[in-house]
Amino acid sequence: MFGLLKERRLFGDAFWALFGQVVSAIALLAGTRVLTELVTPDIYGQVALLNGFVALGVTLFSYPFICAGMRIVPECLNKGERAALYGVVTRLTAKATALAIGLLVLGGATYSYFSHSDVWLFMLAGVLLIVTVRRELGIQLLIGERKQRGASLWQTSDSILRPVLAISLVVWGGQKAEWVLLGYIAASLVSNTAWSLMLGAKPDKNRPLVITRNFRTEVWAYALPLIPMELIFWVNGLGDRYVIGYLMTAAEVGLYAATYMIINEAFNRSAMVLLRTFQPVYFQYCSQNRSKEGFRILWIWIGCVVALGIVGVSLLLVTKDWVASMVLAKSYHSAVELMPAIAVGCALHALGTVVAQPLLANKRTRLLLLGRVCGAVTAAISIPLMVKNYGLIGAAMANPIYFGVEMLVLAILAKPWRNIGVEDKAAIEQVDEEASDSRVTV
Repeated sequence: MFGLLKERRLFGDAFWALFGQVVSAIALLAGTRVLTELVTPDIYGQVALLNGFVALGVTLFSYPFICAGMRIVPECLNKGERAALYGVVTRLTAKATALAIGLLVLGGATYSYFSHSDVWLFMLAGVLLIVTVRRELGIQLLIGERKQRGASLWQTSDSILRPVLAISLVVWGGQKAEWVLLGYIAASLVSNTAWSLMLGAKPDKNRPLVITRNFRTEVWAYALPLIPMELIFWVNGLGDRYVIGYLMTAAEVGLYAATYMIINEAFNRSAMVLLRTFQPVYFQYCSQNRSKEGFRILWIWIGCVVALGIVGVSLLLVTKDWVASMVLAKSYHSAVELMPAIAVGCALHALGTVVAQPLLANKRTRLLLLGRVCGAVTAAISIPLMVKNYGLIGAAMANPIYFGVEMLVLAILAKPWRNIGVEDKAAIEQVDEEASDSRVTV
């Protein structure tokens, strides 16, 4: 089992993934510590709600196409096919992002008209959406090609510059949400421009482009079920703060968002190291029909995520007061009781992501959507009830409920304990095609 870990490139991928996540996490934690000292929970809550809209635009309108490109790029036979795939993904992402910006500005203008608030915040959020999508497109396609060093350095520079510039503008201009957003925008503009120039692929003029596939059709087929799934993912990950904002106040949103961000980032960054290390290798083995090696990689990955969850939750139970004093300003310390429940939810979410990988690898994104729907329905029911009855602690306690349900359903659908070979894949594809034909006939 451990023979695969001796592969030199796999260790290189792991090192750069770990480097990027650790440095980014340190920058984020330090930036949050300083920023919570400089702005009130109310201002932090406004920024968190606007960032939630940006995340919605990225995940719903752009990330499905980016994810499709990352999955398909290992199957490209030459530079010509990679260039064609990148072009398709870039065009589809740009169109989807333009639609997202239009909806965001329209919604912001409507909200500002009735609430007499500043529409410029929503316009700034639209610009932040553009630069964030560009960052994710560049980083994720590099990961798909297993160029972990470039992806990690791009991510790290952006993670460092965002809090540095946001804090600098707040110190210079005062406690305003727009200064934080402008700092984020300027940081991503700088890092995107620099790394695009340094890592951009140069065309090979000596060889003609050889393209044998219709990538637009493949990208759409892979991405289409992911679009509603990403909306569900957003609801599960960020919907609770909007329920808190509706039932409580922006200050409570700030307390919850700051605490959730600290815990989620700790677990998410750790899980992302494993994801960026194992997922490209797992997808590559699946693309090459090397089911035995892929099955081993998957279960090493699952074991690491389980260990991460157990160790992380146990450490937090013992050190939560110390963590709060280190990374949050004193005015945010009342939310320390939220940390254990959020940690359990984050651990279950990480486990659900890895057990669902066979569905992504075999391009069965419709079943993945079903699992996400179950989690979203549970979240839509549990979050309002828990917040209404228990306040902020109720929002935290809802995390293990809906992420636990989602993880169980995804495990049942993906069946990661089965080693699916070429013959099994063919049978699965035939069943999916027959099911699709029957739905069309009906």
